[in-house]
Amino acid sequence: MRSYPRRLAIAASLSVMAVLGLSACGQSGGAVTADDMSLGNANAPVTVVEYASVSCTHCATWNKEVFPAFKAKYIDTGKVRYVFREFITAPPQLAAAGFLLARCAGKDKYFGVLDQVFHAQDEIFRTGDIRSPLVAIAAQAGMNEQQLNACVGDEKELNALNARVEKWTTTAKITGTPTFDINGKRLDGEQSLAALDKAIAEAQAAKK
Repeated sequence: MRSYPRRLAIAASLSVMAVLGLSACGQSGGAVTADDMSLGNANAPVTVVEYASVSCTHCATWNKEVFPAFKAKYIDTGKVRYVFREFITAPPQLAAAGFLLARCAGKDKYFGVLDQVFHAQDEIFRTGDIRSPLVAIAAQAGMNEQQLNACVGDEKELNALNARVEKWTTTAKITGTPTFDINGKRLDGEQSLAALDKAIAEAQAAKK
């Protein structure tokens, strides 16, 4: 999916609340930091970084069809550290609100919220209603509507999201989603498990 320029990511800060109807609301991209969201063994010999957006249909397909098997084979077994890096794609209001909600839910619930947003994509695009699915997802994460309002209206966090998007655009040269980085090897676009198997095997061999 074509990426959304940073200026539109910033524009999301002006439109997220209105669209939702809420009140004020080493890898090519650099070393993994405490601000990155990750799963798996931090000391794994292979790190798989995914640059993705919760408003990207190809990212949602990968999340639903490939990620469960990838997680079972590599993350749960400690063979791979998986890092998810947020990117903004159209519609930016959904991407920004989804990421803000996931961050507000906390690190222990972050990936669960992302998964729910990905699964809600079809409904959101079919109905044009972003707010109702996110209210339901927030409730499952233990957040009431007032807390959701405050979350998506947090200008500091939205600015931080925009800064991350700019960073991946400039340092990692990300132009679309999903993009994968496996110990420095880049794979553009939606990847099959077989393609990831090959790239991970090559990364493992290079470590020996």
